Amino acid sequence: MSDIGPGEFYPVVGVGPHSKPWPTEEHFDPQLLESGDRRNVLDKYRYWKLSAIVADLDLRRNPLEIAIENWQHDLNIGSIVRTANAFNVSLVHIVGKRDWNKRGAMVTDRYLNVVHHPTISDFKKDCDSRNVPIIGIDNVENSISIETYQFPNKAVMLFGQEGAGMSAEAIAACSVILAIAQHGSTRSMNASAAGAIAMYAWGLQHLKVKR
Repeated sequence: MSDIGPGEFYPVVGVGPHSKPWPTEEHFDPQLLESGDRRNVLDKYRYWKLSAIVADLDLRRNPLEIAIENWQHDLNIGSIVRTANAFNVSLVHIVGKRDWNKRGAMVTDRYLNVVHHPTISDFKKDCDSRNVPIIGIDNVENSISIETYQFPNKAVMLFGQEGAGMSAEAIAACSVILAIAQHGSTRSMNASAAGAIAMYAWGLQHLKVKR
């Protein structure tokens, strides 16, 4: 049974069909112009083709990369990917199983460059070949405070699994491990929440706020 009361309704996402005459620029999608655009995209991208949005994002990708260990089909992977989209990162690395839980991504992965590495070793070789430092995010022994860390502009943040955290091999692959300060009783916070905090911390140092 619906929990919507009399006279109430869910807000409609996006926009309906475009009024005619339709715009004729190549980046517009005729099907979206005709039927409406209900995607979770910025207003500037309404009615744009997916390929056109990706091409525009590619022109201004940020140097930050995100990597996630995928051994347990963790639900949080999709949420971390969605946050990575919000920061328009240059690459997302899925390390471990190729198939990952995309539910939390809400199709935002379609707008990102996603690569797969079967093992941590393969992932590290790729990063080393491009001189990209690996920064682990976990509250393990010998980790340092994320609040006082000066992030390099170009880097890849590596996240482990919910609950288990980063694997021993992943920890060994990192040049530094950062911990988020906690002030309550819980031993660890949700992996997707940690991802958002870490990306925001990097952004405070390297991204200009648009007003």
